[in-house]
Amino acid sequence: MPAVTPVVSEAQIRENIVRSVNDVFRTMLRRATKLHQVSIGDGDGEIPSAIRDEALSRTSQVVGTVGFLGEINGLIYLYFDDGFAKCCAGQMLGMSAEELAQAGDDVVNDAIGEITNMTVGSFKNSLSDQGFPCKLTIPSILRGSKFSIEPISDAMRYIYTFDSEGQRLVADIILKVGD
Repeated sequence: MPAVTPVVSEAQIRENIVRSVNDVFRTMLRRATKLHQVSIGDGDGEIPSAIRDEALSRTSQVVGTVGFLGEINGLIYLYFDDGFAKCCAGQMLGMSAEELAQAGDDVVNDAIGEITNMTVGSFKNSLSDQGFPCKLTIPSILRGSKFSIEPISDAMRYIYTFDSEGQRLVADIILKVGD
């Protein structure tokens, strides 16, 4: 299978996701973030298993995902450990841990969905500004542990791991040009 030539450079993708994550976390959660690690897949979207497993497979996770369609098609998954997801939801909604526990997982899911939607929306706007107009899909939430995402063929995959005040956030980006 021929190698995929990305039309958006990894440097542009990195700049866009770092800015998007930083802006949303600073504005909505009053938290600092710092890029910690980058992993780039091949033309089939494959990340070496040791890197993928370290970055993505953890115990209980709350994963927000939003896609975008247009000149570039893609999905961005934001991985939060369950405790970090609750912390972010509480900060965003002004709720204590007890109030969140009483409200249930749906409130945490909604908050993580909104954080993901804002982050991917900012990323998508940057792509549009660079000449790749696209539209967002609705957010979805995955919950579980020890699962993996299999990208479609001919997709590029980028995994960016962030540190946020001792907590870890993983942005898993899968991109495909056209179709």
